[in-house]
Amino acid sequence: MKINFALFFAVLFFQSAAVADTAQVSSVPSISTISRLAIAAVEEKIEAPEKAKINIKPQSLDTRVNLPNCFAPITAELASDRAIRRNNTVKISCNSPDLSYPWQIFLSVRVDILYPVVVAKGTLGPGDLLSQSDLEIAFVEQTTLRGQQFDAISQVVGARLKRRVAPEQPIFNNHLCIICKGDTVSIFARSDTFEIKTVGEALHDGNVGDKIRIKNSHSQKTLNAKVIAVGQVEVRM
Repeated sequence: MKINFALFFAVLFFQSAAVADTAQVSSVPSISTISRLAIAAVEEKIEAPEKAKINIKPQSLDTRVNLPNCFAPITAELASDRAIRRNNTVKISCNSPDLSYPWQIFLSVRVDILYPVVVAKGTLGPGDLLSQSDLEIAFVEQTTLRGQQFDAISQVVGARLKRRVAPEQPIFNNHLCIICKGDTVSIFARSDTFEIKTVGEALHDGNVGDKIRIKNSHSQKTLNAKVIAVGQVEVRM
């Protein structure tokens, strides 16, 4: 009989302890906690180049929203399995002692991915020859980049503009000619075993990677050459 009483009190003790433990992990989450969980859910899935700058901003919750008691853990997951976009939806949920069903709330989370690109310091016009003082690097949101941009000022110094560029506007490939018709260029004739350098005249506009016609200033012969940099073309032998 003594053994049975001991067993009975032991069971009551452990049941009381379990109830107490459950009560300890039940609490009302703060708005800042919910925001941090939403940010973490997006960060876990986002993919961006190392040089990019990422800004993640959840929607602001009304401080008058009545949040329930939640048992740990509170979970946060993207509402859909698609890749991260500028606007995303995150579901926050938990089991609550106050409800007979899981509580959940959906938050809109904005993601801005900004890339370092070459932009104009001031207004530049057609025919302007780009110099170091005309340009700077700025972080620009990816949705506004609708062309081939540049991430180093050295890539465009010496290039000539073909159209007007406003202050703080990115310099795109189609804004300029790395080599313009009539420019004097360095011609590099290369093979696996040697390299020859000479000079010539560009007969067409071209940007890096383009094939253009070049006239050798010494031989007066014309040839196809690949634009490799400002004022430089390459001919493979």
